[in-house]
Amino acid sequence: MNAPSETNAQEMNTPEMNDRPIVEFFQLVPNPHPPRRADRSAGGSIPVRALRYCQAMTSASAFGWYVFVPFTFKVVWDGSSILWTYQGTDEWLPLTRETAQFPNFNQKFDELAPATVRGFAPPFLTASFTPGGLQVWTGCLVRTAPGWSLLVRGAANFPKSLSYQTLEGIIETDKWFGPLFDNIKILKTDVPVEFRSDVPFLQVQPVRKEVYADKFLQNYAVRDMKDLGAADWDAFHRTVVAPNTVPDRKPGRYAVSVRKAAHATGLAKVDAGAAT
Repeated sequence: MNAPSETNAQEMNTPEMNDRPIVEFFQLVPNPHPPRRADRSAGGSIPVRALRYCQAMTSASAFGWYVFVPFTFKVVWDGSSILWTYQGTDEWLPLTRETAQFPNFNQKFDELAPATVRGFAPPFLTASFTPGGLQVWTGCLVRTAPGWSLLVRGAANFPKSLSYQTLEGIIETDKWFGPLFDNIKILKTDVPVEFRSDVPFLQVQPVRKEVYADKFLQNYAVRDMKDLGAADWDAFHRTVVAPNTVPDRKPGRYAVSVRKAAHATGLAKVDAGAAT
């Protein structure tokens, strides 16, 4: 693979150099929990030992931003249709014409939006043609800097619900400026599924477009054990053998080495809220 050109390197640094955010969230629906940097502890669900020593897990947990639903609501799927309810109402509401708006949002949207887009408020819930499929809007619009897309997925290392599955997708949000939503698949019938406003619904992660391009992903190799050379065996020894033959070795050697490298290259600066 060719090395990145100087132009590409400069393009990757453009948001930081110009003080332009890599991602911008526009909160159309009021939310007491606006998007925020993901944290290393995955909301406190990672065991203390792993939080201290497992750099791989904490790095994955902190990669990206948490996005929350604007209020707590529940849905139930009977195998055919979907009903929903939310805080402030005592009844189960059908998804009329397969969609439901956030309460009182249509009027607010039309009051603030220009005439050209009035009447096009994004729906909060949309039932899919796929059995048990449901599209959930976070109440946000989202935009990324040129060349950046968003990988939209469930929150990393959070306990997963057994009642629904969060589907993943990559959106080219530098060009596609629209609602930040995700599709879920309800797995159980006749069981209320709760979506809490204080628990991250999504974790969105920045991805350079060239990284997931087919040309890039075709550049890989699968080799056999006999293909390992002396340098490979030396690297294996340093990584696996040497640390396990040191008497009274301290745990977390990998974590320490990664953090030192990050400090040395100036990549260790993190948001204070993300370093917990």
